[in-house]
Amino acid sequence: MKEDAVTPWEAWDIKSKTLKELQEEFAQKGLPKFRALQVFRWLHRGVGDFSQMTDLSKDLRQDLAQSYRIVTAEVAQKRVSKDGTVKYLFRLFDEEYVESVLMHYKYGTSICISTQVGCKMNCSFCATGKSGFSRNLAASEILSQVQAASQDAGVRISHIVLMGMGEPLDNYENVLRFLELVTSPEGLQIGMRHISLSTCGIVDKIYDLADRKYQLTLSVSLHAPNDAIRSRTMPINNRWNIGELLQACKYYGAKTGRRISFEYALIQGVNDTDACALELAGRLKGILAHVNLIPVNDVTGTGYRKSRIEQQKRFVSLLESRGIPATVRRTLGSDIEASCGQLRRKVEGGNDHES
Repeated sequence: MKEDAVTPWEAWDIKSKTLKELQEEFAQKGLPKFRALQVFRWLHRGVGDFSQMTDLSKDLRQDLAQSYRIVTAEVAQKRVSKDGTVKYLFRLFDEEYVESVLMHYKYGTSICISTQVGCKMNCSFCATGKSGFSRNLAASEILSQVQAASQDAGVRISHIVLMGMGEPLDNYENVLRFLELVTSPEGLQIGMRHISLSTCGIVDKIYDLADRKYQLTLSVSLHAPNDAIRSRTMPINNRWNIGELLQACKYYGAKTGRRISFEYALIQGVNDTDACALELAGRLKGILAHVNLIPVNDVTGTGYRKSRIEQQKRFVSLLESRGIPATVRRTLGSDIEASCGQLRRKVEGGNDHES
């Protein structure tokens, strides 16, 4: 992480601290535990300045301001779709940018958030990686996206999807800390069953996540039925192939009892054939799974095109005929290009479409 001129990031970033860590630090300062709880609650309400913590003494607020900084996410750009979807470009404290998307459903309001500035994974159909990788987000920065969107839209966010910019399992420790913070009874109280985490397939972290037995939904970006196709489109497959990835997924399902969502971007003539559907069904047999088919967006320079509607339906039919539940993902915010990647590139001078 980048450092302040005097104090390392981890020391001054008060919002990334758990309640227990705050209590321990406050005890070292001679402060009672209930003061830590007061501050923790204020931070999770989304306050951006210690002066707003009105049930603390003025002297304590000043002391806190000298020791810590409160990380926030500032709305730099905002696009609102005709269907109510909102795409945010957030400016961070060091002038880096990340994107989030707020979506409204019958069951509540969901937000798709970023975990890194850029991405290292370089999947060929995704624009985020085209801007390169800058840094990991701290837990406070991941949390701040939820808070800022909620405050701006005036809604309570009930569901979280870690599927924006970046690979969550490549920023593992900060993501775990975020999960602890966002599910805290003294914080936003968003339950694990209302959180989805998407990964391109970092196998060792999937095993570790399984052993923690979190009840979140694991979404695995598969996008191909075999190594030949997946290695061309997703470089991570050269580190862990499909066999190794699916073995980890079976372990995850057995440990948690949770169904895995396999993300599959349908690319015309690349991975949407009948043969691909049948091979995919064979691969997923015996795994507690659901396939979420995503018509790929056009990405400049790749020549990729989304599958035709008829082939999308046929792909679903072939999977379901083999006992694999599948749906084509409903598209929200298409008029504002709601997937992550493009706004940051435009700020930095790029012009690609995102996936």
